[in-house]
Amino acid sequence: MTSIRYSIVVPCYNEEGSLPELYRRITEVMSQTEESWELVLVNDGSADRTAEMMRELHAANPQVHIVDFARNFGHQIAVTAGMDYAQGEAVILIDADLQDPPELIWDMIKKWKEGYKVVYAIRAERKGETWFKIWTAKIFYRVIYSITDISIPLDTGDFRLMDRKVVDTMKQMPERHRFIRGMTSWVGFKQTGVEYVREERFAGETHYPFRRMLRFAITAITGFSHMPLQLATYLGFFIATISTLSTPIVIIGRLSGSHSFEGQATTLVMVLFLGGVQLISLGIIGEYLGRIYDEVKGRPMYVVNEAIGFEVKE
Repeated sequence: MTSIRYSIVVPCYNEEGSLPELYRRITEVMSQTEESWELVLVNDGSADRTAEMMRELHAANPQVHIVDFARNFGHQIAVTAGMDYAQGEAVILIDADLQDPPELIWDMIKKWKEGYKVVYAIRAERKGETWFKIWTAKIFYRVIYSITDISIPLDTGDFRLMDRKVVDTMKQMPERHRFIRGMTSWVGFKQTGVEYVREERFAGETHYPFRRMLRFAITAITGFSHMPLQLATYLGFFIATISTLSTPIVIIGRLSGSHSFEGQATTLVMVLFLGGVQLISLGIIGEYLGRIYDEVKGRPMYVVNEAIGFEVKE
C-alpha cells in the first residue's frame, strides 16, 4: 500500500453547490505541503448531484477517494466512515460547506509536527449565524463541559487534525450514537487548539435545524454523562424533603382552623407536579434504554454502496 501522509475527510450531504470550490481550495492548500495526501469524500445519501460530482473529481484526480453510502446515515456516522477508510498518518476532518476554512489546515499540520496528536479548531467568531444559534451553542458547550468527567474544549466542532494513533484508538469505539468531538477528548493524548473565524455557509442550506441540534445535544449529554439519570434521584429527594417539611405545617394549619389548605386545588396541583416529575424521569431513563437497545442489536453502523480509489480497506 502506498504511504499517505495526510487524509482529508469530508462528509457530504447535498453539497453540489460547495463541492467544486471545496476541492479547489483543499487541492491548493495540500499541493503546497509537497507531501502525499488523499481527499476522502463520504456521500451520505445525497439526493442531488453530489455523488456524480465526486466521481468526476475522482476521474480527474486519483487522489480523490469516495465512500458512497447506501442511504443517509447522518453526519457523525459519515465522519466515522471517513476515518475508517482514511489511510493517512494524520487525518483531518472538515465539513463541505466551507464555513471552516481549508487554509487553517496549514496551522494544524504545524502543531502536529510539533508533537500534538490532536489539533482542534476553536471558533473565535461565527459569521452569518443568528443570535439564537450562537447563544444556544454557547450554552450547550458550557453545559456539557460542566457535567462530564472529560474536558471537552469550548466552542469547537469536528474540524480537527488527528494523529493515526488517535484514529486507530477511536476505531475501537463502536457506539452508534456518536459525538466525535467528545470521543476525541476521551481518548486523551497531547492536544491543542488553533483559533479561527467561522465564515458563512458557501452554498445551500444548513443541515442542522433546531430539531437536529437538539437531538445532537441529547446524544452528546447521554453519551458522556450520567447527570440526567442522577437528576431523577435529586428530584425525588427534593420532593420528599418538601413533603416532609410541609406535612406538619398543613397539620398545624388544619388544627388551628386555618382555611388555607382546604379544597382540592392544592391536592390536584401536587398530584400533577408529582406526575410530571415521574414522566420526566421515565423519559430520561427511556433515552438511555433506547441507546442500549440500539447497541445490543448489533447492526452495522453504516452500509457502503461503493468505495472508490482505496487500495486496502483495513
